[in-house]
Amino acid sequence: METKVCIIGAGPGGATAALQLAQLGIECIVVDKAVFPRDKVCGDGLSGKVLTLLERIDKGIGERLQKAMFKMDSWGVTFVAPNRIGMDIPYKPDYQNNRSDPRGFVCKRIDFDNFLVDELKRRKEIRLFEGVSIDKYELKADGYYLSNKDETFQVKADIIIVANGAQSAFTKDVAGIKMEPEHYVAGIRAYYKGISDLHPDNFIELHFLKNMLPGYLWIFPLPNGEANVGVGMLSNSARNKKVNLKKLMLDTLATDPTMKDRFKNAELAGTIDGYGLPLGSKKRKLHGDRYMLVGDAGYLIDPFTGEGIGNALYSGRIAAQQAAAAIAANNFSAEFFNAYDENVYRILGPELQVSTKLQKLIKYPWLFNLLMKVGSRNKQLKDLMSCMFHEVDLRKKLGKPMFYVKLLFNR
Repeated sequence: METKVCIIGAGPGGATAALQLAQLGIECIVVDKAVFPRDKVCGDGLSGKVLTLLERIDKGIGERLQKAMFKMDSWGVTFVAPNRIGMDIPYKPDYQNNRSDPRGFVCKRIDFDNFLVDELKRRKEIRLFEGVSIDKYELKADGYYLSNKDETFQVKADIIIVANGAQSAFTKDVAGIKMEPEHYVAGIRAYYKGISDLHPDNFIELHFLKNMLPGYLWIFPLPNGEANVGVGMLSNSARNKKVNLKKLMLDTLATDPTMKDRFKNAELAGTIDGYGLPLGSKKRKLHGDRYMLVGDAGYLIDPFTGEGIGNALYSGRIAAQQAAAAIAANNFSAEFFNAYDENVYRILGPELQVSTKLQKLIKYPWLFNLLMKVGSRNKQLKDLMSCMFHEVDLRKKLGKPMFYVKLLFNR
């Protein structure tokens, strides 16, 4: 087979790239080693970026997502500092008076990813191959030659968009991007039923507990009375401290004064699974001759919130637009694809930089405690933190030391 664009991976980044190409009238092939629906270990949170981006590609996709029954509307985030002072940060400051347009959702990845795959199947411009692993990559003068191990599946492409996740062999072997513990989070995820005191408006919870720093525990409410519960910690910290994340989480849920009460009637549903989060806390080269890396394969996860889905969608769309430009110019060189990196880091870079600074704040519990203490009764800070979810320019203030000086001395 031959195609202008072959997308490796049908997760959020790859699916978004394919849908954007289809919207531009460009045919493509999408290949995924899994057969959908399939589970993906994740936090299961969809920020406002997701709906906004899908609406930009096709209003119909956004409308179908909003009507989907597998998700639940979520109106914000609760941050809890080591001193146990919590602060509710809504995605929209006036959400209680206007619930007609929810922007954040929680849903299991098995459902969301399958929703996107169904969207791929709607488009005649997209050919989807499930249950096929691309194991061989050969770059020749006229394109990339791709195949599975026994070469029963073969495709030649002018461009490949690599969207096959954090463990991408292409990212490691061809792009030369290796896992660096200081830019990588080790995480575990479990599903529980029967947790008490979940937020009535389904706020997701991030608990920066003293025994977990510089990591955190999360609780994301889900439909049907379930919740996604997990722990994430920088890999180098987990390794240096010899932390067993599973034991740390279970011990905390059983002995922490607040958590043991909330989990006393909770039941574990399924297994506790681990996964890795490649962080965008370091700028990397995301392209080469005839290829671009998107989403987790490009190490684009937010270093502070751990969000990867929204950034995967953004990078997938940018890659599709760059692929369209390359096809129009008949130029598939690494030099031409420089524009992809420039656009990714122009759009996502400021946010990634601020999140990297916020991530470092966690190392100083006293400062984080003070920030939450002031913020819990300071409308200026609370409004600013609410805006940070959708206005990057305002979020930049959070990365500047003078902001905290002014805040703390003008109480």
